[in-house]
Formats: sequence, structure tokens, C-alpha cells
Amino acid sequence: YMEVRLERKEEEDPSIGDLIMHFISLFWKVLFSLVPPRFCGSGYPAFLVSLFFIGLLTAIVEQIASLLGCVWGIKQAVSGITLVALGTSLPDTFASRSAAIHDDSADAAIGNVTGSNSVNVFLGLGLPWLLAVIWKRAEGGDPDDQIFKVGTFNLE
Repeated sequence: YMEVRLERKEEEDPSIGDLIMHFISLFWKVLFSLVPPRFCGSGYPAFLVSLFFIGLLTAIVEQIASLLGCVWGIKQAVSGITLVALGTSLPDTFASRSAAIHDDSADAAIGNVTGSNSVNVFLGLGLPWLLAVIWKRAEGGDPDDQIFKVGTFNLE
């Protein structure tokens, strides 16, 4: 015979900040609850629905960036690049913060920051420039074109 003693901890009431964050994130919780479980259909339905949501949210962010740029009088390219940079960096910042809080040595946080910034720089800058170079060469572009040189860092 074993006696089990359960200590009952008093539950704390949620703070105002908790209630505000719950209200703000409620839409996202409901939206992401529509993604099917990953064990259904070998994960393909979950992948396809997630891909659809990513495309939908990307279109929404693009429209918001365009509207903000128009309202603030900023060029569309500048507002787009700025919001894309925020959109790629903020989730990584929160993931690194969470890893640093839960890990004694914060190795995961440092690895996440390093990897995230490397991907942002090398893919976010390198891939568009590579595609621009390939496109320009395929069109028979002039290598002495100043815009082409600036875009590919080939200044003399």
C-alpha cells in the first residue's frame, strides 16, 4: 500500500500582459489549428496546408509592406526589404531567447543566431544577386553596365 500525496499548487491568475497576448494570438491559434496532424496521410496534407498558409501570409505581409511604404512615402523596395528583414529576424530572435532561457550554457542560442544570420546573409543577398547575374548574362547584358556592376560587387 503506497500513499500518494499530491501537493496542490495555487494557480495564479493571468496577468494583464498574458490576457493581451492571448487575445492577440487567438487568431493565429485558430488559424494554425486548421493544419491537419502530421501522422495523417504520411504528413502530406499537413505539409500542403502549411505551404498554403505560408503563401497566404506572405501575400498579406507583402500588401501590408506596400501600404505602409505608400503611407510613409518610402520606396516600395525599401519598405519591402525592411519588413522582410524583420520577418526573418524576429522569429529567430525569439527562438534564440527561448533556447538561452532553457539551456544552461546557451549553446543552442548561439548556434541558432549564427546559423540564422548566415542563412539570411548568404541566401537573402547571394541568391538574388546570383539570379540577377544569370538573368543579365542570359539577356546578353553588358558587363560594363554600372547597375550590373553594383549589383554584383564588380566595381573596379
